[in-house]
Amino acid sequence: MSYYILEDLELYQLAETFSDEIWLLVEKWDSFAKNTVGKQIVRSADSISANIAEGYGRYHYKENRNFCFFSRGSVMETKSWLKKAKNRGLISEEGFNMQLEKLNIIHLKLNAYLKFIGKLAVKSETNKPVS
Repeated sequence: MSYYILEDLELYQLAETFSDEIWLLVEKWDSFAKNTVGKQIVRSADSISANIAEGYGRYHYKENRNFCFFSRGSVMETKSWLKKAKNRGLISEEGFNMQLEKLNIIHLKLNAYLKFIGKLAVKSETNKPVS
């Protein structure tokens, strides 16, 4: 992985794929469901990768971390909308579990990425090697 190419970042790839899957899921809903839960879940799912991208483009570790924190908030928001979609009969239990598992993987990888860039921030501030 080259650190300078966003599209090579596995976390970003997973988040992009996830949001595209949510879009395709919502596209099949009726207009009421799309205009209520649908728009919200699409926005929050899109926000995961969008915030990763924005932070990545800042080139300053602290700003990158802040946008990753926003992304993590969007992960949690998306989990909430997924639960609402399941409870309201918009997605099946199986579909819910499948999407939730993907979202949990993104969440774990996002936390690992935050830890990684946190170490880089410390290194850049102190000129100490990352351990």
